Amino acid sequence: MSDDATAAGETGEEVARGDDGQKPLCESAQLTPSSRFLRAELELNAHLRQLTFSEPVRYIYNPLEYAWDTHRCYVERYCQAGQKILFLGMNPGPFGMAQTGVPFGEVRSVVDWLKITGEVGHPPDEHPKRQITGLACTQREVSGARFWGFFRKLCGEPARFFQHCFVHNLCPLIFMSASGKNLTPPELLVGEREKLLVLCDIALCQVVKALGVSMVIGIGRVAEQRARRALTAAGVSVRVEGIMHPSPRNPKANKGWEEEAKAKLTELGVMSLLANKLSDSLLIPSSKE
Repeated sequence: MSDDATAAGETGEEVARGDDGQKPLCESAQLTPSSRFLRAELELNAHLRQLTFSEPVRYIYNPLEYAWDTHRCYVERYCQAGQKILFLGMNPGPFGMAQTGVPFGEVRSVVDWLKITGEVGHPPDEHPKRQITGLACTQREVSGARFWGFFRKLCGEPARFFQHCFVHNLCPLIFMSASGKNLTPPELLVGEREKLLVLCDIALCQVVKALGVSMVIGIGRVAEQRARRALTAAGVSVRVEGIMHPSPRNPKANKGWEEEAKAKLTELGVMSLLANKLSDSLLIPSSKE
């Protein structure tokens, strides 16, 4: 794991090295939202290391370890007080967060719009067809390009979006078969999947409480349903809604994800928070991919 796993720098938190060599956040009476968020992720990482997975899983990447530097840059820059909406994805894609450490982290969006910098390492066991090249990755991640592209056109600048919203993934792990095929959590063995998601549920509840958001918007039905289940079971009072996932595997998303997202976010009252004066003219139909 990266030696840089600390919220020093912008957060000003003191750090101390843990037994595993990572630099965890120390106790502080005045933790910032970003440092509370990072702490919850570090705790989740420690629990996830204890899990094992059977076939069809052969490779497991955790970008919260090898891409902690860029992930921490994203969190420290954009996780802030006053955010009321948490957009929640399920887990990383092979050419998005797996490469950049940023949820839905299509490289061009991460570098050109979000201005994320930092070093990205490698998972300990790397599939030869799914190598991590970090911010130098040239493979386009369609879901991330659609997601961040929509909000770039809507908001203009990241500051407008992050004044009200933050983006997170329920599970930080990416799973692959021996062939390099991406495996989603629903494709894991039931018992192993539930052990994983119970830990992720606990971390989600910690994050929602730490940030004080009033609405969680699941990106895709699976994330929405899991968030509702986890937060309701924990007694966390927060509204849970959902928008269509922008994945190119989804035929409806290919026909016009931006229009679907805009309609739903208008219904939820999110568009009125984010839209700038030029946004309506900029939000044009998405091309099929």
